[in-house]
Amino acid sequence: MNAYIPEYLKASRFNHEPRRPRKLLLHKNEARKLSASIQREGMTLVPLRLYFNLKGVAKVELGVARGKKLHDKRQTEKARDWQRARARLIRANG
Repeated sequence: MNAYIPEYLKASRFNHEPRRPRKLLLHKNEARKLSASIQREGMTLVPLRLYFNLKGVAKVELGVARGKKLHDKRQTEKARDWQRARARLIRANG
């Protein structure tokens, strides 16, 4: 839903809408497997890569991922704060 694929600038009036609902084409077993895996606690469906094939059809490579644990989030936040403080110090000192 709401995926942004920019218009082709050299096309005429037959262009597409950049943001619109798009179908996810899967086999029934693939769809069932993905829905079962994302219904588990902490799992989510993540688009890994968006590309166009030789026929000009947009394709998405999907992955199933588990969210971060609380201690991982704290460590990431600590590193991000340190990077901000370091950039502030560098800017202040020239």
